[in-house]
Amino acid sequence: MGFVVVLLKREEKRMFGFIRQRAACRGNHASSLERGIRATALRTFSSSGKEMTVRDALNSALDEEMSADPKVFLMGEEVGEYQGAYKISRGLLKKYGPERVRDTPITEAGFTGIGVGAAYYGLKPVIEFMTFNFSMQAIDHIINSAAKSNYMSAGQISVPIVFRGPNGAAAGVGAQHSQCFAAWYGSCPGLKVLVPYSSEDARGLLKAAIRDPDPVVFLENELLYGESFPVSAEALDSSFCLPIGKAKIEREGNDVTITAFSKMVGYALKAAEILAKEGISAEVINLRSIRPLDTSTINASVRKTNRLVTVEEGVPQHGVGAEICATVVEESFYYLDAPIERIAGADVPMPYAANLERIAVPQVDDIVRAAKRICYRSH
Repeated sequence: MGFVVVLLKREEKRMFGFIRQRAACRGNHASSLERGIRATALRTFSSSGKEMTVRDALNSALDEEMSADPKVFLMGEEVGEYQGAYKISRGLLKKYGPERVRDTPITEAGFTGIGVGAAYYGLKPVIEFMTFNFSMQAIDHIINSAAKSNYMSAGQISVPIVFRGPNGAAAGVGAQHSQCFAAWYGSCPGLKVLVPYSSEDARGLLKAAIRDPDPVVFLENELLYGESFPVSAEALDSSFCLPIGKAKIEREGNDVTITAFSKMVGYALKAAEILAKEGISAEVINLRSIRPLDTSTINASVRKTNRLVTVEEGVPQHGVGAEICATVVEESFYYLDAPIERIAGADVPMPYAANLERIAVPQVDDIVRAAKRICYRSH
């Protein structure tokens, strides 16, 4: 414990010294690197009708928040010299230096604990896990040190920290690297849990997470990093921020409500297109936030469509879909015209074989069949 205190004080001293130096040097002018990144981004938008990959959305959000607030810093394995395992931190080491983009040893418990301590001291760490499966090594710091400190200190200690990285199934990485942690962390009071789908989600929610005074678990999806999405002019503004705890209706409909988050939102939208060709109008809700959960938007939609399908990649037992079902039954039971359908991953450790892996996670056809069942159109 004494070693940790000494280390924290040493890190605090170095960090604040570096911050003062950067604040004095930066002035109001963007560096040549910053101008180059912005120019490249603008070229990308103009050539593709204002589209942006999720990877670039996360990178730009980190860049802008680090530029705006010298207390923000990034820490994790390979975030600096290698520019991130998934290149989310591309260009940030060169721009902000090793004091604010800190490469760490392979010790999640160590650097997560240092990050929480730095947040106690008023800094705003962004802790990157190469995969959220590795956050299990640091779960004591996330839940006991970060999530509970504000309550246990009667509001005297704020913990403005973000834990981010890829979550859920990728492809061919086996059971130990394919878990969805939305329900795990969503069950912990004191945490906020965000699950972006699109580039606009990624930019707006990451900015909100970094600015938030409480610990935020930010669950990305590896398979979405390279996907491009339309981005509005508003979302490209450096002041852009999305509200935490507010879902987005991605597609309006009248016959059935489909809730989803992260990668499954794309599957739900594809299912809605198929259903539309068969005369079924599906409303698709992108949850965006698991904790707090936007139950108002969900219940309002169910009261309009009278049917509900929940979709998630994680296992069904004690899942996000189960919580949504309970909420709807408690608040909108008499509006339901059919039983609720839950679509989730198979209740098994993720298989390694590609053919088994595919049937262990939800597919578009699963959502279509569930929606048709509760619309009594399955035959």
